[in-house]
Amino acid sequence: MLSDRHAVRNLALALVHHPVYNKHREVVTTAVTNLDIHDIARAARTFGLARYYLVTPSADQQAMIRRIVGHWQDGWGASYNPDRREALSIIRVVASLEEARNDMQQGFSTPVVTVGTGARQRDTAIPFGALRERLQQPDAPHLLTLGTGWGLTDELFEQVNLTLEPIQGAESYNHLSVRSAAAIMLDRLLGAQTN
Repeated sequence: MLSDRHAVRNLALALVHHPVYNKHREVVTTAVTNLDIHDIARAARTFGLARYYLVTPSADQQAMIRRIVGHWQDGWGASYNPDRREALSIIRVVASLEEARNDMQQGFSTPVVTVGTGARQRDTAIPFGALRERLQQPDAPHLLTLGTGWGLTDELFEQVNLTLEPIQGAESYNHLSVRSAAAIMLDRLLGAQTN
């Protein structure tokens, strides 16, 4: 595990619960899941990220996230599983992607670059290697944005600065869980390079 001193401070991850699509392409707010809270935080911390934003405008869901994180930060879970405590320490609960960007902007002189992701190929998408190179610049903050449900809305894609190419499997089937997609993306962007 990377120490705080080596944390990748110029990359953060945002898991967006609104605005996203449902399977009928209606704009909805999806439910926050316990698995997404824990598993993505663990992946993000493993790869040295300093922030993992959970984006939901729902006050009830924000309160639920804070209760879950509080259990592992201050409650019985903190002493029971210190590794989980460390992973969940990077979580920030915000109401919008704009709020996540503003929070991440603190400490950087250059604007945060928001990177949209999804399973669908887009003409303007950049390859993983190009984003990996951009992350080599310490004062180039990037916010990797993943959608829940059936993905980020077209409106949100219009607001991002870059779009990352989708993860391609061995066949045409392409329906990864957001937890799996986040782990694969982080490994491709920050993992050790092998020959």
